[in-house]
Amino acid sequence: MNIFWLQRKKCINYLICISLLALLVVLVQNYFIPTKVYHYLYPKESLYCYRVCSNTLTDISEETPVKGKSIFFHETSCNSFFNGKTTITARQACAVESAAKMNPGMGVYLLFTSPGRLKFEGDESDDILKALLSYENVKLLHVNFDEYTKGTPVEELYRSGLLDDSGYAQSHASDVLRYLTLWKYGGIYLDLDVIVVRSLEELAYNYAGCESDINVAAGVMSFSPDGLGHQLARTCLEDLRDHFDGRDWGNNGPGVITRLLRRICGTQQAKDMITKDCQGFQVYPPDRFYAVPWTKWHMYFDENATRTVFNMSKNSYVVHVWNKHSQVEKLPLDSDAAYMVYAKKFCPRVVAQCREGF
Repeated sequence: MNIFWLQRKKCINYLICISLLALLVVLVQNYFIPTKVYHYLYPKESLYCYRVCSNTLTDISEETPVKGKSIFFHETSCNSFFNGKTTITARQACAVESAAKMNPGMGVYLLFTSPGRLKFEGDESDDILKALLSYENVKLLHVNFDEYTKGTPVEELYRSGLLDDSGYAQSHASDVLRYLTLWKYGGIYLDLDVIVVRSLEELAYNYAGCESDINVAAGVMSFSPDGLGHQLARTCLEDLRDHFDGRDWGNNGPGVITRLLRRICGTQQAKDMITKDCQGFQVYPPDRFYAVPWTKWHMYFDENATRTVFNMSKNSYVVHVWNKHSQVEKLPLDSDAAYMVYAKKFCPRVVAQCREGF
């Protein structure tokens, strides 16, 4: 009797192990299953708010950005929806103000994918938004993702749910939007974790920048609204359509522009693209936009490294603080760290509204 029950127990344990192994294989092959569960449990990290119909900011479809004379930022989180009003962080706003301040002849557009209305109720975000709107060339607009992608190479990517099922849904939504916006309007795209320290109007019409010897980054890009720029922006959208990968954070942003430039520059190494013709597309060296590499992001927050950062960035048009890594680091307003010094100089109206640090 005991032998029978022992054999039965072993058999049951064996079946349980086989079942768990089979389940693990399914989950690995279909990564979107756990992703769906995660997004259900944490909707704030999903694209849920993109499909919510509610009162919101004026949609970009009702505006006419001047083609080739506009700078675009995209805020792709659902924070505004869950906060019940349009919200922004001081660092995001600093990027926008610095672009407006240093490029007064260009329109600066901050596009929100989340629904939200301006409600000036007196908190820090409200005051910061007021500071941004004090610039005549700044506009805050909404993007209806469904309408924005209609009739474009990435329409099915969104409608199919592949973007929703990405392991980095909001980040990959930003990747899609940057290439789509540049295809629609031309102009300049900037990440929201930068500070613009020189006029971007001095640069070429079509460009991106190396972040290392191997890769081109997608945090600062410019495409002309017609001709070469428009054609290359469409090629980027077609790459997204054909090679989107929700498991790889970098595949759909820097991966897209790097693959494009490897093809048109005829070289695999980003460092070699700097001196290539690249069919008229300019690839700038790291010191123009990414002088401090992501592996050394902490230097922006270290008062002992301020002089070194300034020296490294002496040829920069934009400083990039790598928010993916640095977002947890806070600075007191009286800090002499490089990031705080840059902020006080290039986004003074935003800094003036900060209450408990930056």
